[in-house]
Amino acid sequence: MTPRRIMSADEFADGYDLVVVGAGPAGMEAARTAASHGLDVLVADENRAPGGQIYRGITTARAADLARLGRDYAAGAEIAEAFARSSATYAAGATVWSIAPSEPETSTGTGLDIGISLAGAATFVNARHVIVASGAIERPFPVPGWTLPGVMTAGAAQIALKTAGLVPGEPTIIAGTGPLLYLLAAQLLRAGATITAVLDTTPRGNWRAALPHALDFLRSAYARKGVGLMAKVARGTRVFRGVTDLAIQGSGRVEAVTMRRGNEETRIAADLVLLHQGVAPNLNLLLAMGCAYAWDEGRAAFQPTIDEWFGSSLADVSIVGDAAGIVGAEASALQGAIAGHAVACRLGKLASDARDREVAPLRQRLAGAERGRAFIDRLFRPADRFRRPRGETLVCRCEEVTAARVREACALGVIGPNQLKAFLRCGMGPCQGRFCGLTVSELIAEERGLPVCDVGYFRPRIPVKPIALAELAALEQSDSAVAAVVGFVETPSTIHETEETL
Repeated sequence: MTPRRIMSADEFADGYDLVVVGAGPAGMEAARTAASHGLDVLVADENRAPGGQIYRGITTARAADLARLGRDYAAGAEIAEAFARSSATYAAGATVWSIAPSEPETSTGTGLDIGISLAGAATFVNARHVIVASGAIERPFPVPGWTLPGVMTAGAAQIALKTAGLVPGEPTIIAGTGPLLYLLAAQLLRAGATITAVLDTTPRGNWRAALPHALDFLRSAYARKGVGLMAKVARGTRVFRGVTDLAIQGSGRVEAVTMRRGNEETRIAADLVLLHQGVAPNLNLLLAMGCAYAWDEGRAAFQPTIDEWFGSSLADVSIVGDAAGIVGAEASALQGAIAGHAVACRLGKLASDARDREVAPLRQRLAGAERGRAFIDRLFRPADRFRRPRGETLVCRCEEVTAARVREACALGVIGPNQLKAFLRCGMGPCQGRFCGLTVSELIAEERGLPVCDVGYFRPRIPVKPIALAELAALEQSDSAVAAVVGFVETPSTIHETEETL
């Protein structure tokens, strides 16, 4: 069997047993597993093909692409093929912008109503359960000049490489911290790009925090892969470690990068700069639903609260993969499979003892896949100075708010990110805080002398993704539709100003 593809909003069924948001490794495995137990499963995916970010383009990758992107990327083909053989329904290019409790008096089922936009039309579908596999988002890296033309995130460059085979044609500098820094550098070097330098901002003091976890790391697959990547990059370009200060310079576009290591300052010419300082769970949809979350100090990020079956604080919602806490592709797929069995049990398709038998070997494999992760998290924890900028460095790109203005607002009495919206509109642009949320929370915490967990995060409103007003207006009247319009009234910047809406 192959997934039935949904091409337009009117092709959705009124209700499903399970809706999975996202078709990365976690989402594909969750859907495949749940469907194998007879559940009616819908996968809503913003991309045009399964794979998510880590396996983006895997269904159309050629042998040359697989060789260039590496063995770990090629492993995604097996997951995508297994998903393709399942009975799940797949909606590509579908944006989930709302999830809320159903209306008992009018809904065709119980559970949740999911707002989905597809091919220019919006609708609501009902689900008894939802698994959110929305993945991760790149952590903001606000340094002077980071908004100049010629600056991209490492993730954006990797998307271009995976989906279109695009390789930078100009001298490129890659700067920041995290495993992706070296992975992308190795991939681009294999593809023939000119990497002028890799500027590693990993704090030297992080080694002390990571050392207690070194044994697990050395016993993991991460060690072999990591050492190999770093050696390959060192052979192909200059690597500057221990970078403590970074600024991008240029008049109208990138011209050079200035860095400092100790007392030594170096200026390197560049036409393209790729920035990266790790990833964090993509939380906006989860927070708009009301899922509980907490601050993880070791990872310097917020993440949702989940139980051993990846259930959230909401009874009908599970969270798997990097959306639940950064774990990588292999562990994400295993989490998705475990959650798929758990939902099948919850919905009466699988006895609890059978579920436990199915899940036992998966948990063993998951423990192996997660081995060494604690070492990586602590080693690549971004430096405080790069997470909490000062002066005229832009923090909120949508509303052009600087770090200095955020700090000044705190002196005027701002107590949290949501109050800051009234002062500076931070978090009210098209991204709804996805690209500034962590920075804003940490700046407020620093200025007020509080733990970040006490300050909290933005409280997103629905619709959590941009949607045309014409789509909202065309929805049938219901409590869910009214809630969407109320969300629009409170956050009008999330609405596209298209010809249809004017």
